[in-house]
Amino acid sequence: MKKRADARLVLEDGTVLLGRSAGAEGEATGELVFNTALSGYQEILTDPSYHGQVILMTYPLIGNYGIAPGDDESGRPGAAGLVVREMSRIASNYRAGTSLPAYLRDQGVVAIDQVDTRFLTRKVRTGGAMRVLLSTDTEASDEELVARCKKSPSLEGRDLVQEVTRKEEQNWDQGFLTDLDPREEFSHSPRPRIPIVAVDCGIKRNILRCLVETGFDIRVVPAHTKAEDILSTGPKGIFLSNGPGDPSAVPYLVETVRKLIFDHSMTTFGICLGHQILAQVLGAKTFKMKFGHHGGNHPVRDLRSGRIHITSQNHSFAVDPDTLPDSVEITHLNLNDQSIEGIAHRELPVWSVQHHPEASPGPHDAMGLFQAFYERLSQ
Repeated sequence: MKKRADARLVLEDGTVLLGRSAGAEGEATGELVFNTALSGYQEILTDPSYHGQVILMTYPLIGNYGIAPGDDESGRPGAAGLVVREMSRIASNYRAGTSLPAYLRDQGVVAIDQVDTRFLTRKVRTGGAMRVLLSTDTEASDEELVARCKKSPSLEGRDLVQEVTRKEEQNWDQGFLTDLDPREEFSHSPRPRIPIVAVDCGIKRNILRCLVETGFDIRVVPAHTKAEDILSTGPKGIFLSNGPGDPSAVPYLVETVRKLIFDHSMTTFGICLGHQILAQVLGAKTFKMKFGHHGGNHPVRDLRSGRIHITSQNHSFAVDPDTLPDSVEITHLNLNDQSIEGIAHRELPVWSVQHHPEASPGPHDAMGLFQAFYERLSQ
């Protein structure tokens, strides 16, 4: 087996850690965010919402079950890089097609292991998200790498949606690929199919699969699609997807959704970035969080039912509660920090959640939200 090259992790505050290369050779920069999920690294790596970020996995052993064909959430990795305590060189899983290190090399993703991930996690929690550089360059000095890191762009003010959204419209009709997971959240009896448009801000494949299984006929459109073109397909509802970057940096999408809602009374459901877009449409503002929410174990209270759901999350921005107008109701709260996890207009048929009901990876507690969307459109 080829010996892995030395690698360094450099933070913008001057911290330098020496580790081992666990992926492609080269250099990667981005915002360092930690993810607390115990598994699901393939889905996390290929989630377009991580575009512009380097993922730090808090669980110490990553890669032991390899990479399975069909489990990608998009056509390419979204994350700029990966940091783990220990990367498994072998894959023990009958579904695996390759090992994680081999996959990262094939996809050109720089990764590093044998670094103190607990130290890095504490650093991010204390100091907040910061820029990071991963490098296998053995010739450059530490000072040179720190300078490169400081020159890299931050997430604030960047429209990353345009870098991950699809180029052309597409009909999506693919449901679940396997029967490995519980499916009681979805109806298997014949039911009328409802046409909707899903606005792709960096949408995950399992979101689309959940929508298909729920009973929707889906037309997926790029994020820059005009309201008139969206309406021309004849949808009964609009779905606003997850995505990367600063939600305040996509005013064109906010304006499109505003027209759909206020000029054409379209029933609209958003998740993650879609939630933040909808909040801006309704008059609120967003802000950059200290270190965000990234993981599969975040407790969320549904304020209407009182139920608590353990949810999957991935976001670095949130809705400012002090800017919400009286016409908007807060429907969900994060129990870790009391940040907004869901909103609904008091009169218009529009609502959203900050967490990921499709999980992938994560618990299925919130999957009923897809069914609620279907029932709303069935009325």
